[in-house]
Amino acid sequence: CAEREQLAALTGFELTRGMLCAMRRPMLKTPEELLKGARRIAVLENIVDSTNIGAIFRSAAALGMDAVLLTPDCTDPLYRRCVRVSMGTVFQIPWTYIPSWPHPGMEQLSKLGFKTAAMALTPNAVSIDDPQLMAEEKIAIVMGTEGDGLAQKTIASCDYQVIIPMQNGVDSLNVAAAASVAFWQLRKK
Repeated sequence: CAEREQLAALTGFELTRGMLCAMRRPMLKTPEELLKGARRIAVLENIVDSTNIGAIFRSAAALGMDAVLLTPDCTDPLYRRCVRVSMGTVFQIPWTYIPSWPHPGMEQLSKLGFKTAAMALTPNAVSIDDPQLMAEEKIAIVMGTEGDGLAQKTIASCDYQVIIPMQNGVDSLNVAAAASVAFWQLRKK
């Protein structure tokens, strides 16, 4: 902690809370190491908005996800805005990058026993409360980038295509809001 002027001189910009943190980055585990014993995980594909990443991590921690996997083009969860929006849960919930997505990443998840659920607006998608989906022992909830959503090859590779039923002519939710609904509905019971 220091005076604002001193922190601004150190960082090159104004900080609003009068605090600065420096830390060593933890060594990230491989997806196989991270997912031992996991039953419910989130996979984030190319999500670039730091507010969305932080909100998704907060929901993942609060709603019982065991881990979060990120594709290489996702925003770094340790970016300061992500940490702040997550209320620090990026330090609580296990996470790592999945190096190659969707292939062979999908195959890795399948070998670990996960069924993949693409959150996607497709004609043959099942509702988020589909009994077969909810009965799966291990689920990887796959969420896509802002705007474009999931890549078509990712959707085609997933075991399920899933929608959250909407009303009033709204077709979808923001990725962070959709993640919260999906995590709640598909949580471990």
